[in-house]
Amino acid sequence: MRLRALLDTDALGLRLLGGEDELDRTVRGVMTTDLRDPSRYLTGGELVLTGLAWRHSAAESEPFVRTLASAGVVGLAAGEAELGDVPEDLVAACARHRLPLFAVNESVAFATITEYVVRQVSGERAGDLAAVVDRHRRLMTSGPAGGGPDVVLDLLTTDLDLHAWVLSPTGRQIAGAGDPLTAEVGAVLAAGHLAATRTGRRGPHRVTVQGTVYSLFPIRSSGRGAGPAARDVRETVLSDWLLAVDADAGDWPAARLDLLQGVTQLIAVERDRRDAARTVRRRLAQEVLELVQTGAAPAEIAARLRVAAPVLLPGIGAAPHWQVVVARVDWDQQDGPAIDAGPVAQSLLEEILVDQALPGGAGTGSSDRIAVAHTGDEAIALVPLSTLTTGAGEPDSGGQDAGLHADALLTAVREPLSAGLADDGRLTLGVSASVHSAEGLRGALEEARHARRVAAARPGRVCAAGHHELASHVLLLPFVPDDVRKAFTARLLDPLRDYDRRHRAELIPTLEAFLDCDGSWTRCATRLHLHVNTLRYRVGRIEQLTGRDLSRLEDKLDFFLALRMS
Repeated sequence: MRLRALLDTDALGLRLLGGEDELDRTVRGVMTTDLRDPSRYLTGGELVLTGLAWRHSAAESEPFVRTLASAGVVGLAAGEAELGDVPEDLVAACARHRLPLFAVNESVAFATITEYVVRQVSGERAGDLAAVVDRHRRLMTSGPAGGGPDVVLDLLTTDLDLHAWVLSPTGRQIAGAGDPLTAEVGAVLAAGHLAATRTGRRGPHRVTVQGTVYSLFPIRSSGRGAGPAARDVRETVLSDWLLAVDADAGDWPAARLDLLQGVTQLIAVERDRRDAARTVRRRLAQEVLELVQTGAAPAEIAARLRVAAPVLLPGIGAAPHWQVVVARVDWDQQDGPAIDAGPVAQSLLEEILVDQALPGGAGTGSSDRIAVAHTGDEAIALVPLSTLTTGAGEPDSGGQDAGLHADALLTAVREPLSAGLADDGRLTLGVSASVHSAEGLRGALEEARHARRVAAARPGRVCAAGHHELASHVLLLPFVPDDVRKAFTARLLDPLRDYDRRHRAELIPTLEAFLDCDGSWTRCATRLHLHVNTLRYRVGRIEQLTGRDLSRLEDKLDFFLALRMS
């Protein structure tokens, strides 16, 4: 606003005492002070209000006005309640420094002037910021982002005095202006946002954390299918970002709410841009996964891994170790179309892995090192580990394998994700041990899947399990190559299957029961409802057909493993 506008408002009761030629100056703020030297609190562009309590003699007017002029103050308004008429020495000092001077009638409170100026300046700045946001949106949709969401968040702070942060659905800070939020505050805000979204309430949502009120605006991607009204909220609730503003938007005018909605749309463009950048990494993970699942030769898988390594870990200079993480999101099915949970799990697993620091300085660290594919309702991450320093897969100082650990993955995200899953969703996650070659990748995948099934058997909305929690034989079996596995089981079990097929002798069920009873003739016969002599005959036939001796521990173990691998 211009200084001239102050004289056009009768309710302010201002009278111009000097500086008529300077009334086109722009007012950017207002400050009330009775300090002799208020320069430390001035940034320029202010209208200063003073009750003149600082003036004890005529000699003090000159240095006071000189200080204001040097700080870039655009005008001075002096109250008449303390001294009556404004002193001539102050009028003369303002004239010398070309500083417009107003007299404030004693019936008018400084608060009235302050409220008027703030209202006018905020409205104009909102319009200026809206224009900037619109210009920035056009730039971002047609070319490079030029700074991303941080730029517009800085504008919110400098022009509207609003502190804001962009958060992921787990509460991780993606962008922000000013001091970063703590991880605890981010998690609480994300949980509040997800819980409110699941109830169907429209944003902005208000959440109070540690005595501070935050307004939360959803950031819905514009490039992922149909509009929100046509989609089940569960398809996006665990992947959409949010804008947290340090203010209570409950009494905001419609114009300011519209401005913040424009900001969220602008940030959504950046979200779509980042998703598009993940396409190459997702495709690499999908190709490796398909090779592993179709039983491709290790050499072919290794070649594909050599292509993936420079993309995921540029400049590493050595083939990394790998870990596999499997995640699944399950929803209680209701009436209507089924939910496509695979992409939801994929986006969520990418988010969970972003901030995980791995030993050796190779951690995922940022989203450009995450390769996640999905098949059906399952998301599968291929996580590279550096071999430059500690050596992934080797025990660390705590005696555990280096790399990702299942319990650590979910520590920081359990609260917000549980809120988003509400009472009808579950997230289960499994983590493999690290492997150093393509030959071990299939085993790592099976191990991670088995660990996820272990997690699924536990209570709770968000559960994880790692390879450390698997039984020893289950830990070993997935790493047996397919050709060895098939040859081993065929040599031991095919003669028994053929005999059962021809004679219906039930040798395979008898062998399983015998091993399960730890070789006890009496307990096994009781379980199978057989006479002990009949059981001895069947076991003898098993030994005859296979050339093994079930009284020997080694042969019992071979049969046990063959049955588990079959």
